[in-house]
Amino acid sequence: MGRPELDLFTILVRESAQNSWDARLTHSDDPVDYRLDMWTVGPAHSAAWRELLLAGAPGAERFPLRDTLHRGSIRVLAVSDRGTRGLGGPTRADDAIGPDRDFVSFIRNIGEPRDTALGGGTYGFGKGIFYMLSRPGTVLVHSRCRMPNGTYETRLIGCALWQSYVAAEGHGHRRYTGRHWWGDVVDQVVEPLVDDAADAAAHRLGLRPFGPRETGTTVLVVDPDLEGLGAPEAADYLCDTIAWHLWPKMIDVAGKQAAMRFTVTCDGVPHPVPDPRDTRPLNMFVEAYERMVGPEGSNLECLRPKKHLGRLGLVKRIMPALEPTRASSMMDIENLIHHVCLMRPAELVVTYHPGPKPPSTNQGYAGVFRADEAMDDIYAKAEPPTHDAWNPHSLERSEGTFVRTTFRRISEALEGLLSLNGVTRPGASNVALGAASSMFSTLVGGAWGIGGATAYSKPGSTATGRGGQSATTVRPTGRPSSTDRTPDAAAAGGTQEDEQHFPAGPESDHSRAVVRRPRVQYVGDPYYDDRADSTVLIQEFRLPVPVAQRVRIDLAVTLPGTGGREVDPPIGAGMPELIGWENEAGRSYGSGAQVLVGGDTVWRAVVRPAPDTMTEIGIKVEAVKTP
Repeated sequence: MGRPELDLFTILVRESAQNSWDARLTHSDDPVDYRLDMWTVGPAHSAAWRELLLAGAPGAERFPLRDTLHRGSIRVLAVSDRGTRGLGGPTRADDAIGPDRDFVSFIRNIGEPRDTALGGGTYGFGKGIFYMLSRPGTVLVHSRCRMPNGTYETRLIGCALWQSYVAAEGHGHRRYTGRHWWGDVVDQVVEPLVDDAADAAAHRLGLRPFGPRETGTTVLVVDPDLEGLGAPEAADYLCDTIAWHLWPKMIDVAGKQAAMRFTVTCDGVPHPVPDPRDTRPLNMFVEAYERMVGPEGSNLECLRPKKHLGRLGLVKRIMPALEPTRASSMMDIENLIHHVCLMRPAELVVTYHPGPKPPSTNQGYAGVFRADEAMDDIYAKAEPPTHDAWNPHSLERSEGTFVRTTFRRISEALEGLLSLNGVTRPGASNVALGAASSMFSTLVGGAWGIGGATAYSKPGSTATGRGGQSATTVRPTGRPSSTDRTPDAAAAGGTQEDEQHFPAGPESDHSRAVVRRPRVQYVGDPYYDDRADSTVLIQEFRLPVPVAQRVRIDLAVTLPGTGGREVDPPIGAGMPELIGWENEAGRSYGSGAQVLVGGDTVWRAVVRPAPDTMTEIGIKVEAVKTP
């Protein structure tokens, strides 16, 4: 099957979830429950593990399971599904002549071809990954299925896959294949333990029992290879991997509930699986999916020969740079999203196909392409055993044409989205300025332009103008120039303040009261944040004078080349918009002019930037007149 590029955990999640999805109960609308539980076998059950699995096993020199079970602790990873049909059908390969042969396909045979219409995969890596992940190549399979007569049957069998060997027996030698089973020997064939015997053994091993009418399968990987991770870190990685590779099964669309539910635990402690609607950048792919299934989606067609290939949805968004995770890096997604998620009708992620990088470091796009059902067999044949790519060169020329055309149509759609073909779309710049285009990096410092320069303020200053208002233009560092501060204030990160002196009254001819004018002190550079389903720009600031002051926003778009500002947008164009003011606790104070109390509190101006623009922010403050 070749050497996969994905790590073992990623293959496990992808392949086992595909198996669970293919085994779902088609007569039920309930979601499939998929669980990953990792634990160390406790003292109450460890003796049973050694007793049941070591009886009749080969010596340690030929089979590493003995050393594994004799160590101080036994580690187990259980991959479970419920709401699936379980491993039913005959238990012997020579009896599996009908369509119901799940048990034989998973336990006895290797490399079974796909027998589920529009299924996600086959029993290739989907079966072998359990043995690959187990250090001694050993798994237990605990399943419950419904029989043709309407009754339910529980089955438990142990399986191992290791190296073949030759053993001396009697007066000669005998070769063993390296495959081993634990169960009930019937006519010299190891059969699974069934019903009461299976339930009793499962109880002794500490396995989760099935409900009276519950069906499904649990595969227990003995001593899993955690690939250098601690158990909690491995659980977190599994959660992240589930989100990246199975998010289409996690979302509810158009009132239809999610198709699968996912749970991950480590030593009994739940590890939450990220919600793709609330997790960057997966929320962009969710939005692209919703566009794909809605009226904004587009059909991709092959003209010669004429075939409908599938549907495509695209979304472009201003966004902050990403912090790559281990799971995203496994998909070659680092700090920029410029990818189209490819999937077949089963809606399991095949891969994230990279497109051209956008011209701005803070702009990204995401897409979802779902193949048409009539083309599913062709795309399935284009996949390697790990189902993580579409390779047109692996197909006959006539079929490969459809896959090559798919990538060509996606590229054409991305060119239109980004205007990379030299044609400017109506209402948009030829170069995306709004996400801190590298062309203007010297102006905006890799973020956004901020300002509101007037006759009484200069770049880098915090100055007082007519009427007590102040406006600030921030340098690329986002901080006032040290030339506009006193030495002490500059050292403290503060802002120089003007003082006005007024007579204190006849009783103190020489004393004067000090009245400080309202000020705005910007705190750091502006930054991006996610609010609901959109990305916002946030500028933090302080009001150093500890009195009530009225603040308002001054928003504009900076024009490239000229340095001018645009406050009245052209027809069809957007303008930056103040969403609201916030305090440190996140409490909102509305979107208009507000009276805020100065002091040490750090306030936030939350702005929705206009697409394809460079936003200019000015925060102005004035004293509140008292009676």
